[in-house]
Amino acid sequence: METTLKPLRDGESVLDLNPRSTVSGGVEDVYGEDRATEDQLVTPWTFSVASGYSLLRDPQYNKGLAFTEKERDAHYLCGLLPPTVSTQQLQEKKLMKNIREYQVPLQKYMAMMDLQERNERLFYKLLIDNVEELLPVVYTPTVGEACQKYGSIFRRPQGLYISLKEKGKILEVLKNWPERSIQVIVVTDGERILGLGDLGCQGMGIPVGKLALYTALGGVRPSACLPITIDVGTNNEKLLNDEFYIGLRQKRATGKEYYDLLHEFMCAVKQNYGEKVLVQFEDFANHNAFELLAKYGTTHLVFNDDIQ
Repeated sequence: METTLKPLRDGESVLDLNPRSTVSGGVEDVYGEDRATEDQLVTPWTFSVASGYSLLRDPQYNKGLAFTEKERDAHYLCGLLPPTVSTQQLQEKKLMKNIREYQVPLQKYMAMMDLQERNERLFYKLLIDNVEELLPVVYTPTVGEACQKYGSIFRRPQGLYISLKEKGKILEVLKNWPERSIQVIVVTDGERILGLGDLGCQGMGIPVGKLALYTALGGVRPSACLPITIDVGTNNEKLLNDEFYIGLRQKRATGKEYYDLLHEFMCAVKQNYGEKVLVQFEDFANHNAFELLAKYGTTHLVFNDDIQ
């Protein structure tokens, strides 16, 4: 990687950075944006923790049958749940039993994704306690098949989708994400998903799965993680002709059109989340991966585990 990056930077590599650009492993706060998220304006409406029926459909706070009788009284849940109070441990035991009954790995993947969408705490409890068994389900190799069939199994959007249609307003799109204190972004353009090639917009399964591991194994708060797919089209004819494909139906943008979109994205990320947000480039084709790492390695906190 080093020999490739040096020519791109006229001899300077990520290992030759000016000390002013590296403070405690980060980058210099050139634009005074470290406080970008602290005084950020909020939307005109007020958001508070849901109660009652809405609470049961909020994956971040829903505990299902684990709500105690006191909690059910306090949060207007009486009558909305069966009378039994089930511990998280018992819920975990039941769900692992159900997951193990599936014979097809993709069915196990879909069961885990459904759980993540309705009970986030229980999802991570399962993943942490059964990591050797479930890691191949939520990530490789099963996530590869999930990405190939993402359009067919798509139920609820996970992460943020930024396409060529959003050019010129990417900052506005980022502000649509409900969480403000983002620490880690995993972004892909879907061109080189695992060993499967160009899967376009359906590569979203990779950032979602990788960030789930960062929470389960690295302790990063789920609310601080943001999976993003940059959709610039796909050269996969099979997907372009698939009626269930969820991305742009056009050939991949290249050259100036591609890099202008990525530059707007990188600038918007820093403006919205500050200098310290970590951006991981994931499953980009090598011809773009090296270029992006060289271009933004001295201005943003970035890395690419495929080539570094």
